[in-house]
Amino acid sequence: MTWVAVVQTLISGLALGATYSLVALGFVIIFSSSRIMNFAQGGFVLVGAYLTYQFGRAFGLGFWPGFLLSILVTAILAVVVQRLVLRKFGHDQGGIALLVTVGVLYIIEALVSSIWGVQTFVLGDPWGIDVVKLGDVTVAVSTLWTIGICVVLIAATFLFLRFTKGGLAMRATANDAEASVAVGLNPKAVTYGVWATAGAFGAIAGTLLATGSGGVHLGLTSVVFATMPAIVLGGLDSPIGAIVGGFAIGLVQQFTALLQPIIAPSLGVQFPQVTPFIVLLIVLLVRPKGLFGSKLVERF
Repeated sequence: MTWVAVVQTLISGLALGATYSLVALGFVIIFSSSRIMNFAQGGFVLVGAYLTYQFGRAFGLGFWPGFLLSILVTAILAVVVQRLVLRKFGHDQGGIALLVTVGVLYIIEALVSSIWGVQTFVLGDPWGIDVVKLGDVTVAVSTLWTIGICVVLIAATFLFLRFTKGGLAMRATANDAEASVAVGLNPKAVTYGVWATAGAFGAIAGTLLATGSGGVHLGLTSVVFATMPAIVLGGLDSPIGAIVGGFAIGLVQQFTALLQPIIAPSLGVQFPQVTPFIVLLIVLLVRPKGLFGSKLVERF
């Protein structure tokens, strides 16, 4: 193992962690506002990737127009899911709502497979297979784009939540919906905004995962389960925790892939996929509310 391998693993871990963070952030903002564990987020990831392919490749609009249309349509889909399926589930029905979101995820998977089939589609991307040389370190341009897009979106989200009236309304509604009504806020509009944002983040993450050699396939929904350790590590109701947890799990997974064949090859080639869930188990045993989660999460 060389320092070049370590640096390249660090960069790939940051790229994977950035994608996890984006999915986790969409998950957390919904949980913060409604106490719903939204596994349908995996469906938004899946639909976003397929729609980018459909608009960009099948309809011939090009990657960026297809990408933007995918984000818009998936955001609308997320609002429709909330409006038609999940709006009747309040804070005291979180367990039931969780099962409903799992059902929505499977329904979305079934609809996608019936429309596009089970084959893998090549999405393509504007950065292709170009690489950047940083001394002896070779970094794919697609990796840099993934990190850059995710970091910009994460930063924009925090600036919106911290410094805008819409962000203040979201935070106020998440803290106390009844009090927010008393001061003239519209919780329904805030809820739609939260779900639209989560859907948009899902579409972006799904597209980034599908670019390059990844391809568009039904297995993209698994990212929501791979993201769960990051969500629990950071704290179910903490946007900051979602970011920290996402990057931490991405780095753990990639460095395990680097070191495990050297240290413990008998564990098999699939062991790096297991390590995030080992982290999940340890966090649940030691600090169930996560690094940044509030004590309210413990009642869930």
